Amino acid sequence: MMRTRPLKVALLGCGVVGSEVARIMTTHADDLTARIGAPVELAGVAVRRPSKAREGIDPALITTDAMALVKRGDIDVVVEVIGGIEPARALITTAFEHGASVVSANKALLAKDGAALHAAAQEHGRDLYYEAAVAGAIPLVRPLRESLAGDKVNRILGIVNGTTNFILDKMDTTGAGYSEALDEATALGYAEADPTADVEGFDAAAKAAILAGIAFHTRVRLDDVHREGLTEVTAADIASAKRMGCTVKLLAICERAADGKSVTARVHPAMIPLSHPLASVREAYNAVFVEADAAGQLMFYGPGAGGSPTASAVLGDLVAVCRNTLGGATGPGESAYTRLPVSPMGDVITRYHISLDVADKPGVLAQVATVFAEQGVSIDTVRQQGRQDGGGEASLVVVTHRAPDAALSGTVEALRKLDTVRGVASIMRVEGE
Repeated sequence: MMRTRPLKVALLGCGVVGSEVARIMTTHADDLTARIGAPVELAGVAVRRPSKAREGIDPALITTDAMALVKRGDIDVVVEVIGGIEPARALITTAFEHGASVVSANKALLAKDGAALHAAAQEHGRDLYYEAAVAGAIPLVRPLRESLAGDKVNRILGIVNGTTNFILDKMDTTGAGYSEALDEATALGYAEADPTADVEGFDAAAKAAILAGIAFHTRVRLDDVHREGLTEVTAADIASAKRMGCTVKLLAICERAADGKSVTARVHPAMIPLSHPLASVREAYNAVFVEADAAGQLMFYGPGAGGSPTASAVLGDLVAVCRNTLGGATGPGESAYTRLPVSPMGDVITRYHISLDVADKPGVLAQVATVFAEQGVSIDTVRQQGRQDGGGEASLVVVTHRAPDAALSGTVEALRKLDTVRGVASIMRVEGE
């Protein structure tokens, strides 16, 4: 039977995503009512600038007092799309205390304090859903939390930031340098005026922490994620990847150790073979590749940001939470029973592409090879080329077999001490093989 009393929703934030959430709630009201089993009513919208025109939203719903809104007591669901740590954290915990469930798109807060938020939701018997926090419209959090709940996920390899993928794609397809590609991304609206969170990997690292925690049933915080950005990636790196039959992507990688006793989470640029499904992900799209025991290899692909895609994920969560509210139940909460430690980056085992500037004279290759052997890093291929401008220097590219990251770091440190090595031009991991 259809319940006639509406479920009341408080919307915190009415920017690009929030305004789209409000629009869909209004234009699809009948469909949402049919899917949920009760009407859904927008009961209030908390904003910072109340004087700004907001088409389709009743001005009477606008307030600058977000805390008063979540404390009303008649709110069933709070949708938080303001981002950041505070006041979002205080508003979410207050919402739980006053009887509301929460739908959030706040990756930074969830990566930092997800455990505490889940505990607060459980204490008050409320839901915390956050599909929109990772990869926009792509259904990913719920499949990991629910569809794969009976399986064992071993690895997640993902492109989870559209800005960086756009930049690297332009560098790959046009031969542009990093600065040129960033300028184009900014002009098209893919990059913020301050792109630091994207290009330095902070955004992807927060998403990696969330994904690792869900996939491996353990607590992974943002501080546990090794992070490297793409600002040092050069056109020469892209060209070298092409010669190997690879392309360069900024990847979020979450792995369970072979012995099952620990996990790792990391974000960094990497070369991946053109045969890998992630290699064909272009422009500002996101994609996540999941490897599980029973399900095998799964690929999730789609737009990872933007008002409409993110709002789609928010509304999906809203429908689920409203259904739970009507049924007097809650959905899945935090699953951290494995309590697996997060290993340091030095324990990660992978392949490496190292580009060296060396003296162009006999015996250099032997010296370099000796350093690799002394550090226990096996060499797969070597390519040496003299500089066309002369000057007595050459470029030496070494691709290794799989080795611990700590061993590679020791190798690079030792190489820098050689008189014949003028500099270490770049180091890049090789993944997805």
